[in-house]
Amino acid sequence: MQNGTKPLLSITSAHLLSGLFAFIYVGSIYASKNARLRFSKRKVNLPEGQARLKLQNERWRDDPDVIKARLLAVTSATLICCLIVFIVMKNFNRNDEIHNLTANAWLYLGFTWSNVLPLLITPLLFSGPLYAQFLGKTLPFQKDWDFERDVLFRFLSIVGLRNYFVAPITEEIVFRACVLTIYHLADSSRMKMIFLSPLVFGAAHIHHAFETYHRYGCTATAAKRAIISTVIQFTYTSIFGFYCCYLFLRSGSLLPPIAAHMFCNVMGVPQPNYEISLMPSRKLSILAAYLFGIIGFVGMLEPWSYTDGSLYWQ
Repeated sequence: MQNGTKPLLSITSAHLLSGLFAFIYVGSIYASKNARLRFSKRKVNLPEGQARLKLQNERWRDDPDVIKARLLAVTSATLICCLIVFIVMKNFNRNDEIHNLTANAWLYLGFTWSNVLPLLITPLLFSGPLYAQFLGKTLPFQKDWDFERDVLFRFLSIVGLRNYFVAPITEEIVFRACVLTIYHLADSSRMKMIFLSPLVFGAAHIHHAFETYHRYGCTATAAKRAIISTVIQFTYTSIFGFYCCYLFLRSGSLLPPIAAHMFCNVMGVPQPNYEISLMPSRKLSILAAYLFGIIGFVGMLEPWSYTDGSLYWQ
């Protein structure tokens, strides 16, 4: 729509729809009684940084029945958000055949294949942690890697299904595919899509403050911890969102951001100091691997992320 034609949506409508997507996604886990958490309101004074034990009648986010209910809720919410995008596109393309409209919506939402290179950018960034795992012999098929523990238990447990499959896939569909499609229909600039739309993704994690406050005793200290952790989580999820938006727009596919999301969840936050403390004799090589990953990421992000024919990066 950079050709002078009128955008299908106004920016205000795009803002409202992206907010609606976040509301539907987060709200889904509170709409279902089985998916909601339940905490005691009793105040408990605890040592700094220590969470309290779970009480008998409470429902925490890692309880299997809570996880199952939430997986169903967010999957349903994701389908609803995709349906809304389809309805919006149908409303502005009334003359299109239904199969043509479905194909266009499929393309806009990034349900297409990607080159291999965009999938390698995130592992390149994690060269340091991967090298440390290699030194520790914990990479797949090394001495201290165990198939039952590191694959079956970690990835195929109910917690693993949530952390490494359902959450990354549904979050990327809603907060990347659906949100960016709407902003594209509103003729937003790439810069706005990359740096403003992820704020919705960051804001969608604010509700975790409720859980943190209750798990750490419902005291003033717990409230402080909840606020600080929420600000930190909002910051890093927004920054991660910038990156995933860039991958989505450059590749035109959901595969790179989903793969990046899954990989980051598997790897966790890099801990160079901890890794060096375990292998002090390898300090220089570990730091070199971290530096290699950062430099490689900066240098390869642009050339590796682009896929020919990307709808969003013409």
